[in-house]
Amino acid sequence: MDVFPDFGAVGGASELKSIVGALLTFVLIIAVFMMIISGVTWALASASGNFQTATRARVGLWVACGAAALAGAGVAWVNFLLDVGSTL
Repeated sequence: MDVFPDFGAVGGASELKSIVGALLTFVLIIAVFMMIISGVTWALASASGNFQTATRARVGLWVACGAAALAGAGVAWVNFLLDVGSTL
């Protein structure tokens, strides 16, 4: 049995794929910028002895890292599910 979603049945599916790809690109770019900003803030706050700001910057760095990982893994996860769905 060959089951696969019919992306051609939806009008504008190719535009939707390009929009999602563009949004994924923006998410990854913003996550990298936030990693840089949070890392620099963490370093400066630790050097100046402001540990409350350093803690917040460290949390911001981990959140940005998680967002980048989720955005990057989202495409692989969907492709994996489509491959599994086509073999059922």
